[in-house]
Amino acid sequence: MRKARLGVFKFTSCDGCQLSLLNLEEELLAVVDLFDVAYFREATDKPLRGTFDLALVEGSVSTERQKEEILNIRDRARYLIAMGACATSGGLQALRNWASLSAYKARVYPSPENVHALSTSTPVSDHVYVDYELWGCPVTRNALSEVLVSFILEKKPALRGYSVCMECKRHGIPCLLVSQGAPCLGPVTRAGCEALCPALGKPCYGCFGPKDDANVESLLSRFRLMGLRSEECRALLDKMNTYAYRKVQGENRS
Repeated sequence: MRKARLGVFKFTSCDGCQLSLLNLEEELLAVVDLFDVAYFREATDKPLRGTFDLALVEGSVSTERQKEEILNIRDRARYLIAMGACATSGGLQALRNWASLSAYKARVYPSPENVHALSTSTPVSDHVYVDYELWGCPVTRNALSEVLVSFILEKKPALRGYSVCMECKRHGIPCLLVSQGAPCLGPVTRAGCEALCPALGKPCYGCFGPKDDANVESLLSRFRLMGLRSEECRALLDKMNTYAYRKVQGENRS
């Protein structure tokens, strides 16, 4: 049988999700057996040619050139999966969506005139049709394996749609919000991390993005009753999934 052609693409991101693919270790050999890795700059110098059965895209769309590139990838790919917080919600760099890009550039770069970027950082789904979104910062090895195997088996990935709170319950972790009054985002954040931070006594900070039907405003109201100021509540959300959380609340970017 012909192996499925796999392409792995990077936009504006830290490379962490691509590294999750390389960190599959023993499972990586199975990936090579099942897929023809036709394009993956982290692992091979093969040029971009032909079409792909599956495209994994990491990173947000942050430049005019990337807007053109994602259209080209969509045309080449039978299925396209956005992987990681940057590709699914614009990433940490989406903080500029509600700020001044020129002010950011002037403060960070010695020659801001040489930085050519869009005023917004947006998820892949804002530009092309995405067949599946794999959330996380970074994505986990188990979730990535599930998605790849599901593609081969032609089935929907069996990933969780519930909140981090359910993972805390399964692992017997006391609720930090109730027992310690900690501003934990677990109730509105999708599962997938196995409650890593709560297991270490730290409140969830939302690296897997808002779960389906997340009632973010209700949780923020609870935080305000606990004594947090509105700007402190906003700061809890303004991290790698800020764009997704603000969309849940119905905010429009500048």
